[in-house]
Amino acid sequence: MPENSSDENRSTTGSRTGRVIAIGDIHGHSDALRRLLDQIEPTIDDTVIPLGDYVNRGPDARGVIQVLIELGKQCRVFPILGNHDEMMRDARHDRHAMDRFRYDGGDETLFSYSKDAWFHGSNLSYVPDDHWDFLDRCLPFYETDDCIFTHAGYDPFLEMKDQPARLLRWMGVSEHQPKKHRSGKLVVVGHTADKSVRHWGHLLCIDTACGFGGRLTAHEPATGMSWWVDQTNAE
Repeated sequence: MPENSSDENRSTTGSRTGRVIAIGDIHGHSDALRRLLDQIEPTIDDTVIPLGDYVNRGPDARGVIQVLIELGKQCRVFPILGNHDEMMRDARHDRHAMDRFRYDGGDETLFSYSKDAWFHGSNLSYVPDDHWDFLDRCLPFYETDDCIFTHAGYDPFLEMKDQPARLLRWMGVSEHQPKKHRSGKLVVVGHTADKSVRHWGHLLCIDTACGFGGRLTAHEPATGMSWWVDQTNAE
């Protein structure tokens, strides 16, 4: 309803026409994502920035990634890498990383790609190449003239290209929020789930707990416009 990462931090800035809209953590809920996009109605002039955590917990990580791939044919899409997406990439070739991935909701992701996943060593061989390509293209952050978009958090004293990966992917903002970034720009994040959008003036968190039975939220910083759908309505 309307309402230290070195080379990885490649140039991810942009100044665009049209709307710039961020989407919070999706966590495998493809139906909620489709319903949210139906409300937003992205056009070719728009830029959509999903803030990461496309996989784990929900039943259809495969569907989420496919929807976002298709969305790229409709508008500009700059997906951010979340900690769960990073765990999935790491689990592709590392048994210890696979154990952590499964512990943190990865079984649902495995099943979304194949019901036989457990019987074949809980591997990710069923994931198609274009889905790995999508995950490999995910950015550590995206920056416009007015805003910075990243998954979890940041060091306010460092330029974005110098941010430690652990902060961008894992930092929580529920109890202690970072100070205003040195750029003076609004920072938009997900990762730290709550029942509603939280705004601290210099920092906006739009993870509204879609991975925990809450809502999936999108937000346009330039206008303050928000859209949301209940995750539980149809799944």
